[in-house]
Amino acid sequence: MELSDIRREYLKSGLRRRDLKADPIEQFNLWLEQAVEAKLTDPTAMTVATVDENGMPFQRIVLLKSVDKNGFVFYTNLASRKAQQLEDNANISLHFPWHPLERQVHITGVAEKLSPLENMKYFSSRPKESQIAAIASKQSSRISARSMLIGKYMELKEQFANGEIPVPKFWGGFRVRPASIEFWQGGEHRLHDRFLYSDHEGKWDIDRLAP
Repeated sequence: MELSDIRREYLKSGLRRRDLKADPIEQFNLWLEQAVEAKLTDPTAMTVATVDENGMPFQRIVLLKSVDKNGFVFYTNLASRKAQQLEDNANISLHFPWHPLERQVHITGVAEKLSPLENMKYFSSRPKESQIAAIASKQSSRISARSMLIGKYMELKEQFANGEIPVPKFWGGFRVRPASIEFWQGGEHRLHDRFLYSDHEGKWDIDRLAP
């Protein structure tokens, strides 16, 4: 198999400036709603990119849990690699790959921690199994075997069988305040449509980018 022979045309749609919302969050919500309606697998899945102290980039997929005019929210173990990297360098990039719709959204911005109240509100809304898993897993740490993780999970499941689970201090969320949001729509002959929203003192400028 020759990877260089794998190609296809992007023919689903186009994107014109007249079709864009003035506010990129409104435009994002429109596309997200369409991704959900299209029954895409994990439409809220996004790649989160951070960098370590040496400038080495890292990427992983997490789920978007809310979005509004203040930014994009996700949750994680605060001792995880991504959280520790954000502690040192709050610059962050998000990427939504909605391939079946031939769309992508790329976001750059700064991540800030959510308040304890926001963390508690979301944590309490999670299924109990997810709450237990959040405590059982010391995210990003090395473990010798999966059985250790399962054993810890089962121990905690028994411990909290008849009671509420407190929000662990090492777990919480981040809000990404966007500085730029780019919308990409696949186009015929690789002439894709790209529009970049850039924040300038609270106002959004819109520029078309060459594919």
